[in-house]
Amino acid sequence: MDPLPTPQTQSGRDGLAALLARPRTALIGLDFDGTLAPIVADPEQARAHPDAVPALAALAPKTASVAVITGRPPEVAVRYGGFAGVPGLEHLTVLGHYGAERWDAATGTVTAPPPHPGVAAARAELPRLLERAGAAEGTWIEEKGRALAVHTRRAADPQGAYQSLRAPLADLAARHGLIVEPGRLVLELRPPGMDKGVALLDHARAVGAGCVVYAGDDLGDLPAFDAVDTLRADGVPGLLVCSGSTEVTELAKRADLVVGGPEGVVGLLRALAAQLG
Repeated sequence: MDPLPTPQTQSGRDGLAALLARPRTALIGLDFDGTLAPIVADPEQARAHPDAVPALAALAPKTASVAVITGRPPEVAVRYGGFAGVPGLEHLTVLGHYGAERWDAATGTVTAPPPHPGVAAARAELPRLLERAGAAEGTWIEEKGRALAVHTRRAADPQGAYQSLRAPLADLAARHGLIVEPGRLVLELRPPGMDKGVALLDHARAVGAGCVVYAGDDLGDLPAFDAVDTLRADGVPGLLVCSGSTEVTELAKRADLVVGGPEGVVGLLRALAAQLG
């Protein structure tokens, strides 16, 4: 049995205690890449940790809600995660594109607003921009429907390519009414107005969460950490979990609990399910 770790902060300990005392009011929020799925060089090859779905299926029926909040399209996260049709996950929610799209396991359908026109305009310009920046070699554009992501992990100098692209991509995004979301050797161009914090707050209030856990690994998860702090200020206990890596340290500094990547996140989910009986 996985041991249940002790958060290093009092706020985190209070959040965990509230979850254990009142699990039926708990919202479990989880990032996908880097949290439930290991980071890989090709994002299309990302898959949930093999023990993630069994751990979620054991925990979800004991809580108010489990939500995966991701920058990916929800149907992609569902496919890569293997979440559809799993006993125990009948009420799983996937909030994709930072909450702009929603997939519910109960219906198996996606609800979404019309796409932002700036994404199509940026898509048309992006290949030439990469060529002008001298960054076409080794970089890779991930098509995300409502967003575009430029990955530098496979470049000869991943960090150098990442830094050289920040300014030109910011200019491109600004011209088309988009924003740039930095991540682990990836720069994502997406519409403004939604982030993981907005998505988490909206969902927490919709389900009437009495306590909230959020686990993430990257800069895009910081707004969700801020949302948990907002809920705490409103009297809703919370636990901030960092899926630790050497690439991003900002979340570890903010977290109540740091675990060893997706393996550690899965271990925490298993431990919670076991503790709740």
